[in-house]
Amino acid sequence: MNGLLDELRVALHAIWMRRWIALAVAWGIAVLGWAMVAQIPNSYESRARVSVQMNTILPNAVGITPADQQKDMDTIRQTLTSAVSLEKVVRGTDLANTVKTDRDVADRVAGLSKAIKITAQQDNLFEIVATGASPKVTRQVVQKLIDLFVEQNLSGDRDETSTSLKFLDAQLEQRQKQLADADAKRADFQNHYLGSLPGSGSLTDRMGAARTAMAQVESDLAAAQSSLAAVNGQMAGVPASVAGAASAAGVGPARARLNAIQGQLADARARGYTENHPDVIALRNQLAAAQAAARGEPVAAGAASATNPAYLSLRSIQADKQAQVAALLARKAQLQGDLDAITAKLAGDPGVAAQQSKIDNDYQVLKDGYAKLLADREAIKLRGQAQSQTDSIKFSVIDPPTAPRVPTAPNRPLLLTGVLIVALGGGVAVAFVLAQLKATFATAARLEKATGMPVLGSIGEMVTATQTAARRRMLLYYGGGVGGLGVAYIALLGVEMLQRGLAA
Repeated sequence: MNGLLDELRVALHAIWMRRWIALAVAWGIAVLGWAMVAQIPNSYESRARVSVQMNTILPNAVGITPADQQKDMDTIRQTLTSAVSLEKVVRGTDLANTVKTDRDVADRVAGLSKAIKITAQQDNLFEIVATGASPKVTRQVVQKLIDLFVEQNLSGDRDETSTSLKFLDAQLEQRQKQLADADAKRADFQNHYLGSLPGSGSLTDRMGAARTAMAQVESDLAAAQSSLAAVNGQMAGVPASVAGAASAAGVGPARARLNAIQGQLADARARGYTENHPDVIALRNQLAAAQAAARGEPVAAGAASATNPAYLSLRSIQADKQAQVAALLARKAQLQGDLDAITAKLAGDPGVAAQQSKIDNDYQVLKDGYAKLLADREAIKLRGQAQSQTDSIKFSVIDPPTAPRVPTAPNRPLLLTGVLIVALGGGVAVAFVLAQLKATFATAARLEKATGMPVLGSIGEMVTATQTAARRRMLLYYGGGVGGLGVAYIALLGVEMLQRGLAA
């Protein structure tokens, strides 16, 4: 421990012997460092916070989905820091007074790209931070960014919608011409190859339609013929005449009831009722009882005969059924002729069907494409109207751009203090290094250790009164030098604080 203290005492003595060199080095480092600190430009920071709210009132049917809105937000944030947007910032603030050429603008844009920071925070908040050498310009930069933030939302989607509508209009016009040409080609083909054939559409469609119609006609014809046969069978069992009105007084009630039941039964069968129908079964039972009663009733002499009304009704129905059967037979013959004509066309020119199918397919593809383009145009138009009347993204400034009064950088008090500490340490270090390069022996023991020879003793320095006074003056001068360094440090701190106070 004593050895360590001796080494420390020797080092301090060596530094003290070179104290003027240490003071000079400290002043040199301090002056140079403080000058460098003074040359560092002030950096001011302006901040603002913007709230971005998505409009969720409109349904997704108009094409504005939450994913689209989030994409718009990301796009706007990236676009704000693009070269085009930063050039607008340069030309829209006082920075425009500092540029004359495109090269100057490019340099300013490059500087702004490093000085601007846009951060997405929670709750749909964006923080815009800009740093610069001028507090006024820094605030203008943040305000201009906010203006661009709003402007791009209001105009970006509208420009995109307008461009899309122009493109779709051009495509629709082109497709409309192609569709008209395809329609004309299809009409020419049908007039040339299919004009004499019945029906419409392709040969396959016409063949299918004719066969379907033929099957329906055959079914209707079978039903009509069956109904006609039933009417003929009914007429065979109904007498053409009955007792006339001249002897009506001689006709008994049993025969009158029989005639009435026969008429009702004929009407029921004419309506298409089958023999198992409840009304027909009841009438047949009544008819059997009426016939038995009529046979037991005497017929008055001299009764004249008259036409049976039931028979006349059946004759009328028979005529209608015959006309219906004749019409269906004629329709069947016509359809058979159509089928024969289409079959002959297919057999005579088998390539016509394939050619027509190709023409129809091309026409349908163009028609579907035109309809899709038209639907897309209406959807984009609706989306544009929705965005123009109710913005999909709304902005509100939560914190307006701050007007910085005090520079955020550099921290001059800290730098001035650091320079002073480095200067003092540098002076001491230089003095210590010089002491090591030019060794001196402050004690007899150190000399004995260095030479390896015994030291008999040491003689103290004899200082006269004049030398003592001179040394005191030099010590005062040295203290003044050290104190001057401290006074300079305090003065610089005072100037810095004064400037900050005036700026605030």
